[in-house]
Amino acid sequence: MAKKTVYLDNASTTPVDSGVFEQMKPYFIKQYGNPSGIHLVAEDASKAINKARKQVAQFLACLEEEVYFTSGATESNNLAIQGVVKKFKQDNPQTKPHLILSAIEHPSVLNTCLALKKEGLAEITLLKVSEEGIVEAKDVKKFMRPNTVLVSIMYANNEIGSLQPLKEIAKIISNNKKETGYPIFHSDAVQAANYLDCSVKKLGVDLLTINGHKIYGPKGTGVLYVKQGTPISRLAYGGGQEQNLRSGTENVAAIVGLGEAVVKLKSASNKAKQIAKLRDRLIEKIQKNIEDVKVNGQPKKSLPNIANLSFKRAEGESIVFELSEKGIAASTGSSCGSKSLKPSHVLTAIGLTPIGAHSSVRFSLGRQTKKADIDYLAKVLPSIIKRLRAISGNKK
Repeated sequence: MAKKTVYLDNASTTPVDSGVFEQMKPYFIKQYGNPSGIHLVAEDASKAINKARKQVAQFLACLEEEVYFTSGATESNNLAIQGVVKKFKQDNPQTKPHLILSAIEHPSVLNTCLALKKEGLAEITLLKVSEEGIVEAKDVKKFMRPNTVLVSIMYANNEIGSLQPLKEIAKIISNNKKETGYPIFHSDAVQAANYLDCSVKKLGVDLLTINGHKIYGPKGTGVLYVKQGTPISRLAYGGGQEQNLRSGTENVAAIVGLGEAVVKLKSASNKAKQIAKLRDRLIEKIQKNIEDVKVNGQPKKSLPNIANLSFKRAEGESIVFELSEKGIAASTGSSCGSKSLKPSHVLTAIGLTPIGAHSSVRFSLGRQTKKADIDYLAKVLPSIIKRLRAISGNKK
């Protein structure tokens, strides 16, 4: 068992903030009411949800009634995409909707769109990205069709941290909106929420996804912002919770935690520069002490906490395993696809070969990351890479 623990997988999940946990605790045992009830115990739970909704609305600079709580980003993204497609098909049964998304979207966006295509429910266009992992805003206009109903572009990528030009894309969409209100603009802002301005009016989005466990809140919580008037249909039927768009008894404790985590984002915003310095230190030390290391993406145009590196002639999963033995937690890419043998679709989209993609490791820092953590990584990693390269059959 490793004596030291260094957690560098914050893009996968973050630890629940102690203050967030304290706010959640009463709603497990003492204030356990079902918010749909009409008695006093239920009213306490309902008030707690309303408070959390207000907290999220303030963070997104939107109306409280535009905030919908879900079980997480995957559900929010599915509701955004499938909900818009369903509503369009209800109103236009003879027209197949067209969706535009980037080639580096999170699997919950990418696979949802691919499934709609496979089922014959939609046409899709995957926008290419640059070597830095950035979409060209003009490509959105280039590939727009009369039947384009939804554009879904993530705010910041979860594997390489690249930032997307949402405001430019929003302007193009706005200039091409039809009287019907289409196309709708959706963004997965899960990774961005920790560090970037998520004011929905400034971004120009109609739908936006965030979740709890990437911002030091609990797992199993998410939000879908839905701009008033956006055509969208529910996917599940039930008791009519969340303004009848997302039925199901609310997870009160988790929603309270999400609201508190969002509030704490403001006080933690000054950590971004400090985290970026540590990220730069990580890259500098590794490149200084290890040969043939490639930085994937462009750190200066990305989130401050993500460093994705390719180590030639070494296999990424083996690196992660060896690091784990030393008490260091890292990842080979998106945690949702980490058990897949396929190369990362994000890394191949920015031009890496399958071998290059398989040799990559993502280090993602967080509020708790210290200089000593980076120095410890820099100390143990060279010998790991040297040993793995010595036994590797890949000499390229």
